[in-house]
Amino acid sequence: MGVGNAVQNASLGEEIVARINELGEISQEAGKLTRIYLSKELRKAADFILGWMRDAGMSAHLDAIGNVCGRYEGERPGAPCLMLGSHYDTVRDAGKWDGPLGVITAIACVADLNRRGKRLPFAIEVIGFADEEGVRFASTLLGSRAVAGTFDESVLATRDRDGVSMRDALVLFGLDPDHIGAAARARRELLAYLELHIEQGPVLEAQNLPVGVVTAIAGATRLAARLTGMAGHAGTVPMALRRDALTGAAECIGAIEQFCRTDESGLVGTVGYIHAKPGATNVIPGEVSFTIDMRAPTDMHRKRAVADVVRQIEAIAKRRQLSLQLDVTHENRTAPCAPWLKEQIARAIAAEGLSVFELPSGAGHDGMAMIDIADVGMIFVRCRGGISHHPDEHVELADADAGARVLLQVIENFTPREDRAT
Repeated sequence: MGVGNAVQNASLGEEIVARINELGEISQEAGKLTRIYLSKELRKAADFILGWMRDAGMSAHLDAIGNVCGRYEGERPGAPCLMLGSHYDTVRDAGKWDGPLGVITAIACVADLNRRGKRLPFAIEVIGFADEEGVRFASTLLGSRAVAGTFDESVLATRDRDGVSMRDALVLFGLDPDHIGAAARARRELLAYLELHIEQGPVLEAQNLPVGVVTAIAGATRLAARLTGMAGHAGTVPMALRRDALTGAAECIGAIEQFCRTDESGLVGTVGYIHAKPGATNVIPGEVSFTIDMRAPTDMHRKRAVADVVRQIEAIAKRRQLSLQLDVTHENRTAPCAPWLKEQIARAIAAEGLSVFELPSGAGHDGMAMIDIADVGMIFVRCRGGISHHPDEHVELADADAGARVLLQVIENFTPREDRAT
């Protein structure tokens, strides 16, 4: 049965958009969307998603780290699964599509199968990862790392900005931090991991296409820098004698921007946070902390770029007589999407009468963790203006529907790798 026939009575997009809007109302802050890990709002969102999963014919539960997990059995109970998913946490003052679109679309596809009484030769599992963004405890992909069996338990001691440790937050959420290992899945249980997500960039819009095939998820390196000079009176210390940490940081930031702007191979660099001390109008800043985020299409390119930027920062600090502390706080390797999954996604796109277009992901996704236990594939959906991590983030209903139809095509025609056939 073609997907067009499967949805002839209703648009999957309409159901998806309605639920996106419903989930978007669950927020910690009035007038803006913020839903961070292990908050009461995240728990409320989890309960909504669990209900939608059960309505779609799935068994559903919350796992040991707070991921929302649903399973739709195949023709043979207990068969390996095609896992679909994304995350349901947000950044602060977020858009409502980043993450939830993938979870809700997957549920809508399973619901369509269930309405038709259709079972497949494999199970389908849908997972809403509890913490992809890393906002609360400054460590990303916590939910997917737990599922992949690569969760770093040292993160449990990390505290949020209110001084609450992750261990205590898990207990308050109703979970047991000593049993996070129970969330881990074995490679033999998964046939593949597939994620639908908004592009978070302008390329599909520029191509006038609703969907695209992701080739790889770019790796990222994050660093924390601290420059220390000497605080002093703004009116009495001559300019030539100053050891101003903030002007030193400004030169470093400019050097990072210039270096990345002159690269022609997709390198991007961002300084997203800066803090100056003592932070008074009439005092020369004596200490400045800032972050650096660098990404590139290949690991070799990124590592070389990071090394070059570090050398430039070291030279600036030495010339300005500033002490420098520079620490790597996060490093993710590039996650290539499996060619056999890209081929199946491309066939599904073509089957819907759409042009097939491939593009990389500059943003990180849960697939970066899941690649440790499964081959990974991704479908991008166009978002207006390429805007993401912002309240103006938006997907047109027609594009949400196109993404759902493509995903449903992939699911119904999914063929495991020959060595993983059920």
